[in-house]
Amino acid sequence: MDSNSGKIWSTTTAFPYKLFSNTKCNINIFTDNSTKGLHFIPCANYLVKDLIAEILHFCMNDQLFPRDHLLSICGHEEFLQNDHYLGSHRVFQKNKSVIQLHLQKKRDTPGTLSRKHEDDHSQFYLNQLLEFMHIWKVSRQCLSTVIQKYDSHLKYLLKTQQNVDNVIEEVKNICSVLGCVETKQITDAINELNLILQRKPKNLHQNSDTSAKGLIEKVTTELSTSICQLIDIHCSSFCADFQPLHAPLYSVSCVNLGLHSHLSFTVYAAHNIPETWVHSYKAFSFSCWLTYAGKKLCQVRNCRNIPVKKLFFFLVNWNETINFPLEIKSLPRESMLTIKLFGITYATNADLLAWTCFPLFPKHRSILGSALFSMTLQSEPPMEMIAPGVWDVSQPSPVTLQIDFPATEWEYMKLDSEENGSDLEEPPKECLKHIARLSQKQTPILLSEEKRRYLWFYRFYCNNENCSLPLVLGSAPGWDERTVSEMHTILRRWKFSHPLEALGLLTSSFPDQEIRNVAVQQLDNLLNDELLEYLPQLVQAVKFEWNLESPLVQLLLHRSLQSVQIAHRLYWLLKDAQNEAYFKSWYQKLLAALQFCAGKALRDEFSKEQKLIKILGDIGEKVKTASDPQRQEVLKKELGRLEEFFWCAKTCHLPLNPALCVQGIDGDACSYFTSNALPLKITFINANPMGKNISVIFKAGDDLRQDMLVLQIIQVMDNIWLQEGLDMQMVIYRCLSTGKGQGLVQMVPDAVTLAKIHRCFGPIGPLKENTIKKWFSQHNPLKADYEKVLRNFFYSCAGWCVVTFILGVCDRHNDNIMLTKSGHMFHIDFGKFLGHAQTFGGIKRDRAPFIFTSEMEYFITEGGKNPQHFQDFVELCCRAYNIVRRHSRLLLNLLEMMLHAGLPELSGIQDLKYVYNNLRPQDTDLEATSHFTKKIKESLECFPVKLNNLIHTLAQMTAISPAKSTSQTFSQESCMAGASRSIQRATVLGFSNKTSHLYLIQVTHSNNETSLTEKSFDQFAKLHSQLQKQFASLTLPEFPHWWHLPFTNSDHKRFRDLNHYMEQILNGSYEVANSDCVLSFFLSEPVEQAVKESSAVDLGEKFADKKPKVQLVISYKDAKLTILVKHMKNIHLPDGSTPSAHVEFYLLPYPSEARRRKTKSVPKCTDPTYNEIVVYDEVTELQGHVLMLIVKSKTTFVGAINIQLCSVTLNEEKWYPLGNSII
Repeated sequence: MDSNSGKIWSTTTAFPYKLFSNTKCNINIFTDNSTKGLHFIPCANYLVKDLIAEILHFCMNDQLFPRDHLLSICGHEEFLQNDHYLGSHRVFQKNKSVIQLHLQKKRDTPGTLSRKHEDDHSQFYLNQLLEFMHIWKVSRQCLSTVIQKYDSHLKYLLKTQQNVDNVIEEVKNICSVLGCVETKQITDAINELNLILQRKPKNLHQNSDTSAKGLIEKVTTELSTSICQLIDIHCSSFCADFQPLHAPLYSVSCVNLGLHSHLSFTVYAAHNIPETWVHSYKAFSFSCWLTYAGKKLCQVRNCRNIPVKKLFFFLVNWNETINFPLEIKSLPRESMLTIKLFGITYATNADLLAWTCFPLFPKHRSILGSALFSMTLQSEPPMEMIAPGVWDVSQPSPVTLQIDFPATEWEYMKLDSEENGSDLEEPPKECLKHIARLSQKQTPILLSEEKRRYLWFYRFYCNNENCSLPLVLGSAPGWDERTVSEMHTILRRWKFSHPLEALGLLTSSFPDQEIRNVAVQQLDNLLNDELLEYLPQLVQAVKFEWNLESPLVQLLLHRSLQSVQIAHRLYWLLKDAQNEAYFKSWYQKLLAALQFCAGKALRDEFSKEQKLIKILGDIGEKVKTASDPQRQEVLKKELGRLEEFFWCAKTCHLPLNPALCVQGIDGDACSYFTSNALPLKITFINANPMGKNISVIFKAGDDLRQDMLVLQIIQVMDNIWLQEGLDMQMVIYRCLSTGKGQGLVQMVPDAVTLAKIHRCFGPIGPLKENTIKKWFSQHNPLKADYEKVLRNFFYSCAGWCVVTFILGVCDRHNDNIMLTKSGHMFHIDFGKFLGHAQTFGGIKRDRAPFIFTSEMEYFITEGGKNPQHFQDFVELCCRAYNIVRRHSRLLLNLLEMMLHAGLPELSGIQDLKYVYNNLRPQDTDLEATSHFTKKIKESLECFPVKLNNLIHTLAQMTAISPAKSTSQTFSQESCMAGASRSIQRATVLGFSNKTSHLYLIQVTHSNNETSLTEKSFDQFAKLHSQLQKQFASLTLPEFPHWWHLPFTNSDHKRFRDLNHYMEQILNGSYEVANSDCVLSFFLSEPVEQAVKESSAVDLGEKFADKKPKVQLVISYKDAKLTILVKHMKNIHLPDGSTPSAHVEFYLLPYPSEARRRKTKSVPKCTDPTYNEIVVYDEVTELQGHVLMLIVKSKTTFVGAINIQLCSVTLNEEKWYPLGNSII
């Protein structure tokens, strides 16, 4: 296998040509020989190695080879990939600011995490790796000890014919070591031995063949043989580090087995019944199930009720033959047998006590002879999860089931498939249309039985252009040998359009090994960085593999050898998966194999990370159990454990991101949050000297697996947008579940909750329209910054509207929506999704399709000055929605593969149907545009959202408490930018050039940027008066009124007094300095900005004229005329007032009411948005038809146009001018 280089490579994607058509990257390069960065602006389609060559040439080091150098991202242990384009790296796709890179020599960057020569000097196979790492429950040494004692007592018995009890006791010990199993042969031999020794001596003749000694030798030989047989059965049934040298020959009573025989076997006994069951139940029974792909094939019930028997141990001895009415040849190769053990109470109720399941044909052959199966006492899994790994029967357990199978072996033989459908006639068009309609279901579990039959009937007409392979194979009527043979034929002929199409073949619906092998072959075509994105689903798919030597397991281990990123993420996914209810043993073995493959260096790093998480968990638990007054002191004390950890470990990679290496903590910056779970905020010191400190949140008590899934799906959608050239400015933070109810969350710098912004505008902040706009204005007083912020918010808000709608994210309020000063909006906390809304008094709290409020619209339209921005916003949302809809199959496959992950809100078909209904893959783009526009309007008009925010804000204001630091306590939280003051200082420079009554003031911001503003003396006096009213309990600095001025040099004195006053205000009380009135006074309307309507931010199409227009998309197909009414511009009533307009259509030359169509009315708007569809059926041709469009406000005429349909360019957006009369 290929070994990894030990370096962490920056993740890449296919080059997004649409995103980077003519884009340049802004890069600063640092070298070891220069402390000052070199500035380069290469094109995004520049190869990394070419950039290195250019840097070396610039530094006059042409004698050095580019291949001997690497570029790392400053602050990260992460390297760009030399053979990839700059724009292929995700860091360049998401970061449009200046990117800092460090040029290093390869020899100076050793791969510390690589697999070393000593790790792979010898060769191992996968099964050896797994067995090597296994912890044996029955050791060879333990068994050898009891066998030696048995041999010793047996020799003494044969010599003296005495002390038989010692022999029997050692036989019991041997059985005890082997799982408390006592076979019928051992029981019979012990009984016969006791009978011989109980006979009176007078009945035994010394010289006869039936002498006591001879009989004892004969019976003890049978006993020893029975023990050897038990050891052999145990070794063949369970994992053991020993095998008998010579397998004993023994017979099992059976009938002759042929291919046409019915399935038959004998359930002998359940061994080692717990004593509590013996006293609680009067009898025991069992049932047998045959299942395949989560569906029941056959069931045998009502087996005999048998009371418990006491031999060496308690057992239930049914010895009952089970006959299934199914021919062996008709059973699928991957059939599973499930046996359930019931206890019959004295009230004749049957309680399920234990169960086990196992493959009927492991390794393509039937089970031969007697076998032991461990039974688990845990709750029964859903039938669709029945697979070989759901319960590891190879691990001994307290209760063991013994089954005697026929001694004749049957091997599964693959039927020779006939290449049907190779020369098919051209299918009728109606058939192809029906196939296309069925293919929109995307996943077979959403197809009804009738539709599956139809699709299977036309299976040979299906191809990758009109359908998907999982749909075709999933529509098969059964799994008999003939059907399976046809499935394999289709499988061999199918041409995959993309490797990800094969993901759907790894769900629980497809246990067939040949199908899964083909799926893995396709996924093997993905690059490491592509595979990395889908690891959570592939880890879940392992559950439905036939064994741990499958191609999927080998693919995961092989790729983890190639990539530290894959090995690292796979490690934490497997660690977390061990907390699931089922499949624990398989995940433990796979994790052992991964650690062995990874090598010592990476294994040691995993160990350090695990220890770090353990310490964080202990600290979190102690902070949580401490009383509120003591928590701060407890945290400060416990942080010492982290300092000790770093003193020993030196450095540690973060589980959240292996590219981040830390070497300690900043204790003063560590704190805890006062929410219910009391999460910790831990600030780590970056081990890279060129990097900043890294803050993360450690949560204990919250299940983060659902958050991980939601963020993964959002990341997939964002990647789709980027490939389509659409950067939605999505902030997607990292989240990692590190164990049961615990995990890490990345902190986004400079982010503040919408609730905090609302609180600083008073108790009714959520009801105000201008809160978001004012907050952004205060933090971005310069025009260029404000324009960038508005653009970022415009795109990010649209992106999150789309993703939260598709995934049905619920529990949305202002405390889980965040904003950054740069304008990015993003959501947090995904504990509720797929429409599982919280209810209050039986009423859903989430009433809107998604969160888009009037204050967001107010900011986007700049307070209503630019209503066309709302139209642009709707267009962007619908475009993003339609792009994602084209990848519905991928999204549904990813969710379907997580159905059995144990997530609380993704557990059944109804959850997939919810996402399917939101994606609407059956709709055209026009229909979907109309649908999503309705959802935008519903959200905008949903007052309960604001009411929910208000209630949440009021509740928080009564008990607001920020994160508590170990080094300081915070005063009441400010609404502005957290703990930093927004304004450093303000200085009067002199009088304004415009008028001598205005002072020109220079304002220095917290980021050292400056702006200019102009204020009069009366405005200063008004500010002071407002502060006196708002902060009546505080002592404010004295204001320099006019009576303080001298008779001479008064201007100089006033400059000095005002500067002194501003200094005292801004450096005094934090609450006053960051108050709304102070920030508004200094930051609003700076001189440079002078924002006018004409200089508004351009987010979409610009219109130079003010003429009324209507935007339409007209399409015509199959005698159906479809008109999408999109938007209108600049419409007014005859008196100049704002209309509440609707649109009426008439299809001429038939101006009857039957041909009249009408849209809904948009109230009081000059630039209304509709996105409504109007349809005319049975339009045989466009020639000779005219579409008459009339705009009215109630009954008042607004505008009209006649459109000659034969001259229209179909399926294109077009603006049509509106005339002032009907023609």
